[in-house]
Amino acid sequence: MSTMDIAPVSSIGRDETVPIALLLAFAGGYLDAYTWIVHGVMANAQTANLVLLWVYGSIGDWTKALHFVPPILAFAAGIVIAAWLRRATGERARVISTLVEIVLLVVIAVLHNRLPDLAGTLGISFVAAIQSAVFTRVEGVVFSSVMITGNMRQAIEGAFAAASGDGSLRSPGIFATLCLTFGLGAALGAFATKQIPNLALGLPVIALLVVLLLCEAPRDEASL
Repeated sequence: MSTMDIAPVSSIGRDETVPIALLLAFAGGYLDAYTWIVHGVMANAQTANLVLLWVYGSIGDWTKALHFVPPILAFAAGIVIAAWLRRATGERARVISTLVEIVLLVVIAVLHNRLPDLAGTLGISFVAAIQSAVFTRVEGVVFSSVMITGNMRQAIEGAFAAASGDGSLRSPGIFATLCLTFGLGAALGAFATKQIPNLALGLPVIALLVVLLLCEAPRDEASL
């Protein structure tokens, strides 16, 4: 199966449905905007954190450079925990990881005014890593819910293939929608963080609660 082939509906896992992917992309964009505004780092985009680390390091401003190290380390830790969860719990990893995400975001939201910036940064980057490592496919195709570069490539390649008569528009449509949803999440995240900072993390928590319900729903309901 090529990277742009969509798997048959019967073989799609409950965690690979389009609604779940869109909710995760919304949460991913939202949390990136939130951490950028509140903490001055990216929760998801470790490429940006790494680039800024070395940009500031190259001019000798190590105070600013080292500001980007904690989210990178927290993201790495989240990937390790997600890998352990998949090995230890199998298919239950998606439910357990989503519960972990929700609990951590609720704790960060409740302690928003008491937590130091570093703690909030570590928690959200950890959450983003778990999400990216556990939810890796939409309808059988690899995707990312925490960054759009790969999704954008899939959308463009798929659209080109469809225009050339070698494929359908469903796959590129899904990936284009994922990119748009990520952007919508970022826009709402930026707005909510500025307007209602103490309640801003409520929206991604709601999105993850819906993901949890969809993961636990019977297959005929989850695939709607």
